[in-house]
Amino acid sequence: MATEYGHGYGRRNGASDWDAEGNVGRRSRLPAGLRAPFEGRTWRELAYVLLSLPISVLMFTYAVTMLALGAGLLVTFLGIPVLAAGLAGCRGLGALERARARGLLGLDVADPEPLRVRKSGLMAWMGAVLKSGTSWRHLLYAMLHFPWAVFSFAIGASFWAYGWALLTYPVWFWLFPMYGGQDGLQLYGDETHRIYLDNPFEITVTALVGLLFTLATPWIVRALTLVDRLLVHGLLGPSRLATRVVELESDRGVVVDTAAADLRRIERDLHDGAQARLVALAMDLGLAKEKLAEDPRTAARMVDEAHGEVKTALQELRDLARGIHPAVLTDRGLDAALSAVASRCTVPVQVDVDLASRPAPAIEGIAYFTVSELLQNISKHAQATSAAVDVWRSEDRLMLQVMDNGMGGAEAGASGSSGLAGLAERLDAVDGILVVDSPVGGPTRITAELPWRG
Repeated sequence: MATEYGHGYGRRNGASDWDAEGNVGRRSRLPAGLRAPFEGRTWRELAYVLLSLPISVLMFTYAVTMLALGAGLLVTFLGIPVLAAGLAGCRGLGALERARARGLLGLDVADPEPLRVRKSGLMAWMGAVLKSGTSWRHLLYAMLHFPWAVFSFAIGASFWAYGWALLTYPVWFWLFPMYGGQDGLQLYGDETHRIYLDNPFEITVTALVGLLFTLATPWIVRALTLVDRLLVHGLLGPSRLATRVVELESDRGVVVDTAAADLRRIERDLHDGAQARLVALAMDLGLAKEKLAEDPRTAARMVDEAHGEVKTALQELRDLARGIHPAVLTDRGLDAALSAVASRCTVPVQVDVDLASRPAPAIEGIAYFTVSELLQNISKHAQATSAAVDVWRSEDRLMLQVMDNGMGGAEAGASGSSGLAGLAERLDAVDGILVVDSPVGGPTRITAELPWRG
C-alpha cells in the first residue's frame, strides 16, 4: 500500500468558501445576519414550518383515530388488523416526513430497518408490524409532532408576517387614510383617545422595529427547525441498535476483505519471490551435481552462487514473516518493534512509546501495521528529512501519531490515496479513527486512535 503525496491531493486553499447553500463560492461581503432573510435556506426552513401544521394535523388525526379504533376493537379480533394497519400507515407517513426533511432542511436521515417477516401470510405481517419498535416510534412521532407544529407555526408565521409588514409600512401606510378612513396604523385606542402611527418619526421607528423582526426571524425559524431535526432523526431514523448492527456487518465485511487481500499478498510474495528463488536454486544445485565429477571448479562456483541464493531467499522469508507479525512485537512489544521499523526508514525517525502496559495482541498488531505503513509512505513519497512517532494511552484509547516535515498534501479520501483509505477502513473495523492533517507544503501529522483492550 502506498499513498501519493503531492499538490494533486492537497487541501482546499483559501480562494473560496462554503456558502449558505452548501456550495463553494466566493466569500460574501454581507454579514450573515443581513444575508439570512434572503437566503434560500431561510425560505426552505420557513416553508417547512408552514407545511408542518397541515401535515401534522393529518398525521395526528390518522394516528389517534387508528389507535383509538384499534384499542377499542381489541376485545374482538378486528382490533389487531386495525392497529397493524394504523402502524403501517404511520410508517408511510414517516417516509413522507423524511423526504420533506431531506428536501427542505437538508437532513438526510437513513431509512429505518425494514420489517422482518419470517413467514409468509397476513398474520405474520401483522405480528412483524406490531413487534417492530420502528412502527411505534413512527406513531409516537405523529402524536408528538402535532403540538410542536402548532407552536412553531404560530411563532414562525407571526414573526415573518409582522416583520415584513412593519418593515414595509412606509410603503403602504397611505392605504389607511385613503381606504380605511383613519390616519394610519392604530397603536392604541379607547372610547376617548386613539394613537396612530402617522408622522415621519413614528413611521421610521415602525420600520426599524420591522427590520429587527425581519433580521431575527431566520434565526428563530432555524431554532424551531432544530427541534424538528431532532424529532425526525430520533424517531423516524434507524435505532441505535440497528445502526450499530449495520456498522458491525460492514466492519465484518472489511475484516474479511482485508484478510483475503493479505492472504493473496502472502501467496503472491511466496510464489513470485522465495518459491521462484528456491526453484532456481534446486536447478542450480542439480547442475552443480552433474558438473561435480567432470569440472569440480565450475561445480564449486555454482555451489557458491547457490549459497548466496539461499541467503537471499532466507532474507525474503524473514521480511515476509516480519510483515505478517514480527517476532519482536510478540516478544518485546510496540516500543522495540516500532524502533526496528523506524531503523529501516530512509529518514531519521524519533520513536517515543509511553505505555505502562501492553494492549491486546490484535490491537498491538494493528498499531504496528499502521505505523509501518505510514513510515513506508514517508520513505517513498513525503520527501521528508525527519519524522517522529509518538504512542501513548489516553483513558481507554490507544493513540498513535506519525509526523514528518515533508511536502504534505495527503488526504485519506483522495483519489489515489488508497493506502490511507485502506488504513482508515482497517481502523474503522475495530472502532478506530484515522485523522490526516497534511496541508500542501507540509508538515504532515497523521493521528490514529484505537480502542484499548488489555
